[in-house]
Amino acid sequence: MPGPFDQLITVYGRKAVLEALRDPSLDCYRLHLADSNKPAPVLTEMETLAAERGIEVQRHGKRELSRISRKGSQDQGVALDVMCPSFTTLDDFLAQPGRARRLLAADGITNPQNVGMLVRSAVAGGIDGILWPRAGNAALGPLAIKASVGTLFRAPLIRCRDLGDALRACQAVGYRVCVLDAAAELSIFEDKSDADSIYVLGNETSGVSEAIAALADSRVHIPMQSGVESLNVAVTAALIAYLER
Repeated sequence: MPGPFDQLITVYGRKAVLEALRDPSLDCYRLHLADSNKPAPVLTEMETLAAERGIEVQRHGKRELSRISRKGSQDQGVALDVMCPSFTTLDDFLAQPGRARRLLAADGITNPQNVGMLVRSAVAGGIDGILWPRAGNAALGPLAIKASVGTLFRAPLIRCRDLGDALRACQAVGYRVCVLDAAAELSIFEDKSDADSIYVLGNETSGVSEAIAALADSRVHIPMQSGVESLNVAVTAALIAYLER
């Protein structure tokens, strides 16, 4: 099973932290405050909510808090660790009994709003997991959380260090890596493979990187009409999530 820190997401910024503390459905783990914060009603409310909910409060120097939030220029002196029980690590995911049929993998999605909408689409469509490398994608911060309409906290996120290594590990246990490619002969709707599949979603401008595309077992395209060249990555995620299997 994943350790507690594998299932944490750190929210930062006063508005985002306060909204999370006000949401009784979220399992808030620890509130971090900078010693340099000047008294303010919003901070008083945060501490009151934390006390009412039995949430630990820790105080830090500004530099230490910046290390916790990883966004020192944007954290406004506050950060909050939230438990996300659906988060897991790649090793724990692969060790789980049973079999996930459809996964998404994020390869260089840099717009946090796209990240949030992608997650929302995946959760709504019942996708089994989202491979999420630590580097290369937009941060899972306030903008992504807002765009996900809170679904990020319960998304089946599979954290990994490197997407290429993660895909190879999945292939070793029988997963098929499928890349969206406008030049592919097979349509995503014609792909009737029974294989458990990982669909790679690439960067908003350049698409799937060459290194990841080289790992593809299959390539499919989404049919386009009226001269439209591509779809938003979140729309693509929704189409995949709702594919019949």
